[in-house]
Amino acid sequence: MTNSYTAPAGTSVGHIHLKVSDLDRALDFYCGVLGFELTQRYGSEAAFVAAGGYHHHIGLNTWHSKGQPPAPQNTAGLYHLALLYPTRADLGRVLLQLDKHGVRLDGAADHGVSQALYLRDPDENGIELYWDRPQPEWPRNSDGELAMDNSRLDLNALREAAG
Repeated sequence: MTNSYTAPAGTSVGHIHLKVSDLDRALDFYCGVLGFELTQRYGSEAAFVAAGGYHHHIGLNTWHSKGQPPAPQNTAGLYHLALLYPTRADLGRVLLQLDKHGVRLDGAADHGVSQALYLRDPDENGIELYWDRPQPEWPRNSDGELAMDNSRLDLNALREAAG
């Protein structure tokens, strides 16, 4: 695949919009567990949540999914959304929050470039919560290419990093 167009540096994912079966249950999770702030709500059908005063990082709606079961795992669609935390201590604090609310992790990994926690929201949408190491610390092979890994993440050390 060749393409003469390259997305400009600084391009980022601005938000994600998820179909959920129960808006209040989704808000309890995204606001009550993950700590996002509700920025706008449209009755019982849609809501927008964000961190740090942004207009919205995550949209939630029941327009086509109210009361419906999770999407089958073996179909095309979203694998997971990834939420980038600014510091390792912040990632440790959200891990403590997950512990407090009894949220089960699907996995945790040290990728060399990042440390990540994997879980599911109440509608079985995959979520990655992660922190990036500074770019100069990213592992590289002898050719200078990224050498990402999938090593075990020490969750107790991450909890301690929360301070």
